[in-house]
Amino acid sequence: MVANTNGFKRIAIEPVTRVEGHGKVTLLLDEQNRVHQARLHIVEFRGFERFILGRPFWEVPVLVQRLCGICPVSHHLAAAKAMDRIVGGEKLTPTAEKMRRLMHYGQFFQSHALHFFHLVSPDILFGGIEDPFAGFSADPALRNVIAVAAKFPELAVQGVMMRKYGQEVILRTAGKKIHGTGAIPGGINKNLTIAERDFLLKDVEQMIKWSHGALKIAKDYTVKHLTKLAPFGSFDSSHMSLIRADGAMDLYHGGLRAITADGKKIFDHVDYQKYTDYIAEEVRPWSYMKFPFIKSIGPENGWYRVGPLARLNTADFIDTPAAEAARKEFMAVTKGKPNNVSMAYHWARMIELLHSIEKIRELLNDKDLQGQDLVTRGQRREETVGLIEAPRGTLFHHYRVDKHDQVTMANLIVSTTNNNEPMNRAVQKVAQDHLSGKKEITEGLLNHIEVVIRAYDPCLSCATHALGQMPLVVELVDAAGNLVDRKTKGG
Repeated sequence: MVANTNGFKRIAIEPVTRVEGHGKVTLLLDEQNRVHQARLHIVEFRGFERFILGRPFWEVPVLVQRLCGICPVSHHLAAAKAMDRIVGGEKLTPTAEKMRRLMHYGQFFQSHALHFFHLVSPDILFGGIEDPFAGFSADPALRNVIAVAAKFPELAVQGVMMRKYGQEVILRTAGKKIHGTGAIPGGINKNLTIAERDFLLKDVEQMIKWSHGALKIAKDYTVKHLTKLAPFGSFDSSHMSLIRADGAMDLYHGGLRAITADGKKIFDHVDYQKYTDYIAEEVRPWSYMKFPFIKSIGPENGWYRVGPLARLNTADFIDTPAAEAARKEFMAVTKGKPNNVSMAYHWARMIELLHSIEKIRELLNDKDLQGQDLVTRGQRREETVGLIEAPRGTLFHHYRVDKHDQVTMANLIVSTTNNNEPMNRAVQKVAQDHLSGKKEITEGLLNHIEVVIRAYDPCLSCATHALGQMPLVVELVDAAGNLVDRKTKGG
């Protein structure tokens, strides 16, 4: 879509395709097609922080996961971890914690498989042998999972079956594949039966084999084309994630660690109950997404990246052997320094895919999953923070609950919100490097911008939250298109 705005030509990429949720990109170009502004806009509004006010706290883990059908387990578990503290049950029984972790790794496995095989693979698989960007400009009719299935049927089947397996893990731990109820304040409502364990074990080795194959595709693509991919939407940035007490990557629990672009610690092993001492948020008028930043640095330069790339950069090691070997290969490319290449997100994501299935195999062989001690209770609290690493990055759930058990405050900083500023910078850089000054802005060139957005695997539905009031604007226009009257409320 093209329009004129204050002397500039406005191009809108609407909607951004092959991402979860609805968003658009707007570009402002001058007469020579030089890019003066490029922004990623989230055009839907959800407002779950308001919807759940007044609801009893035990409903929250089930309610908030309605934010999303792709990563509901992440919201379910983050909210459950928060509500654990409301009932004083944060020291879970071994069965409860391991069941939740199994649910969580099932979520990672299905989400990462879905993103790589269904959403990203067309950009990679339809590229030329020497040109990593060839797939970005391929025929739009080929840039979808149907075309992938036609040309690479074995890979398509693998992608479908891997996601199905992750969903089967979720079904047997959460009770449902989507919007389950397995995690409750202080624990879980079911264990894993022997029959369920054996059902999942019979396919786990095949999933590990396929995960190695997916990792090889992502690694080979990145390493072979590293010289060209390195500047594509890339920039130095800080990184943040949860980290285990011994420095290992931990997707379920730990302390917060943030590092600079060259690997220096900004803060380390921070208790996330105190996250507001370290992280703040700002609002900008052109987006429903907030812009988080590290307080000690400030809003201008305190933004950071989260997700697979950040987690590999912040972790000292991974506690499963195959994924740790892959992590070492990944870090060797940058000689042990943080990797700031945006397109390396795909390689990092497949390392996490492999780690997730390794953890699933490990947990399935743990007899604690058949335990009967499912729930614990302790000292009651009225304010709580639940934090977890979602597939897309660090996820914050912050609540207050009154003496009547009703939620009085809720604030969510979701993974994609944490990546808001980096995604906008990536969009700006790709637009400047690949579109600015071109005589013709083709669909293939515009897809370059979508490619870098997809590297972050954004979940735009989850991320649409705003501080303050939602403005209501009503305009009355006559038959000729002239504005007759305009009223604004809450702007």
